[in-house]
Amino acid sequence: MQIVLASTSPRRRQLLTEAGYAFHAVSPKIDESAIPRTAATIRGYAEELAVAKARSVAPDFPDALVIGADTLCDLDGEVIGKAADKETAERITRRLFSKPHLVITGLALIQFGRGIEIVRSEVTTVYPRRLTESQITEHVASGAWQGKAGAYAIQEVGDAFVERIEGSFTNVMGMPMELLGQLLNDLE
Repeated sequence: MQIVLASTSPRRRQLLTEAGYAFHAVSPKIDESAIPRTAATIRGYAEELAVAKARSVAPDFPDALVIGADTLCDLDGEVIGKAADKETAERITRRLFSKPHLVITGLALIQFGRGIEIVRSEVTTVYPRRLTESQITEHVASGAWQGKAGAYAIQEVGDAFVERIEGSFTNVMGMPMELLGQLLNDLE
């Protein structure tokens, strides 16, 4: 079965490649900021965004299985997305690394030719370490926050920023590989 990843995320591509999946990555044809949030929960909103990404690509590949994903952070019921600039990255970093937060990835699998549309999500709790002023300053100056939900990438900040997690590590990276594997196995 041909797999198309509706994402240009280097982390998602890396995870799929490392897991041995053959796939083609295509940029979703959507403006995420223009998608209205109708879901009552952040988890539902992540799923809405994942579906929108997959649906934007699926018509071009009707026989392929199109995978869409979107990752959001939930801090006390507030959506924390990607930082647009250094000031926002600093503000997000200070807030997220002050107490536990949730990382939620919506996952959508669509195959138009077979009438398949599966939507699920994964939630991981991240228990952060308290960061020093120099860690925050260095993180923001590095630019490593760019393009990442919550202004960080767990695989880059590791133990210096995170005490522990409850749930899927790959979910925090942006693609819950355990859930994806289960859904793909169910389709066979």
